Amino acid sequence: MTVRLTPSALADAEQLDNLRAVLDLVRSGEAVTRPELSRLSGLGRTVVTQRVNQLMSLGLISDGSLGVSTGGRAPRELRFRAEAGYILAVQLGAASMSVGVTNLSAEPLVLRSEPWNIANGPEETLQRVEELFDEVLEGSVPPGTPVWGVGVGLPGPVEFSTGRPIAPPIMPGWDGYPIRERLSERYRAPVWVDNDVNVLALNELRAGAAQGHEDVIYVKIGTGIGAGLVSGSRLHRGSQGCAGDIGHIAVVDDPAVVCRCGNIGCLEAVAGGGALSRDGTIAAQAGRSPLLAEVLATGRPIEASDVVAAAGRGDPVCVEMLTSAGRRVGDALATLVSFFNPSRVIVGGGVAAAGDSLLAALKQSVYRRSLPLATRDLVITRSLIDDGPGGMRGAAFMAIDGLFSTRYFASWIAAGSPAHSPDQNGTGTDADAQAVRASGQRPNRQPVHH
Repeated sequence: MTVRLTPSALADAEQLDNLRAVLDLVRSGEAVTRPELSRLSGLGRTVVTQRVNQLMSLGLISDGSLGVSTGGRAPRELRFRAEAGYILAVQLGAASMSVGVTNLSAEPLVLRSEPWNIANGPEETLQRVEELFDEVLEGSVPPGTPVWGVGVGLPGPVEFSTGRPIAPPIMPGWDGYPIRERLSERYRAPVWVDNDVNVLALNELRAGAAQGHEDVIYVKIGTGIGAGLVSGSRLHRGSQGCAGDIGHIAVVDDPAVVCRCGNIGCLEAVAGGGALSRDGTIAAQAGRSPLLAEVLATGRPIEASDVVAAAGRGDPVCVEMLTSAGRRVGDALATLVSFFNPSRVIVGGGVAAAGDSLLAALKQSVYRRSLPLATRDLVITRSLIDDGPGGMRGAAFMAIDGLFSTRYFASWIAAGSPAHSPDQNGTGTDADAQAVRASGQRPNRQPVHH
């Protein structure tokens, strides 16, 4: 049973900071013994012992195995209890959703993915999300266990401070929809919402190709095109949450190229999945691509995946389409690379998985057009993580970062749990999330009835 501390016991700001510092060191694995905690935190042994005891009483850490002796008694290692709480997370894409439940290290316990059209609207979509959330909870979490947090990734612009989508081009009916409030009331837990590219970038930072790199650009090339920016090991969202939206940079001045956002000549309109579908249809109708003509003859519309598949079979028209898309994205990225100077660019998304032609053209454009100093040590690589599972886990990391942020941690630690506090939805700021890696807490979910 978790021992709850009274608010007065944690009212002192310095004590609270020390408690969080000790917890972060154990969660990150930087310190696993009390002597290491004292050395890395700068706190005295007595203070470290007190904070460790408090965190143990809250069920956040526990004693592990004996460490290596350095001459005296072997120290007892400390273990962060990632199994102490649970996170619900969902990645919503244009045509699919991935739903899961994770522990507080964002390690998936159950993952479910299925086709879904985001244009079905918020009511129908979130009702299905809730059904899947309930299913994965029932199969993996003890009855009565509370949810500690919820993370949501969306395929459109999100105002991060409110968790609401703002004028999303491919999400009719979603503009301003109160996602956070709905899910918070349903699961009696805090909720964080962000765009899909940001949660994918966050997953690469914590569990993918961006680990160990402070400045990274994650680029998603799928139905749309977007970038997630990691600066100083933190996800950079900007003032309102739309930093990195490179898909709507104007790259051509052609009134015939109309983007879904309503503007003319956007990168997404000439190099995204919709553009490949459009150009592939034209090529099939003109008889320039026999493989795409076969698809068209079946009566179904040509999709970007058909172009990718045909290119994989050597169709020269489709190879050229992907090469052209890679050049277009690479030209836009070159400006961003010179401006931002990352050490790594990671390319993901369904179109990016097309093979070597797109990635090779993208690399060539970036290295040719960027400043030599900006590309001297730059590595451009394809993501090895599928969007659905990666986005779901990234959404879980986002919720965990929020729970253990400086701002939000103080609001629940005295009670021992953030569960059943839906009105305390902190935004878990990027600055707060600096060193947060993943975390743990104590189970106890109460069933919520419609």
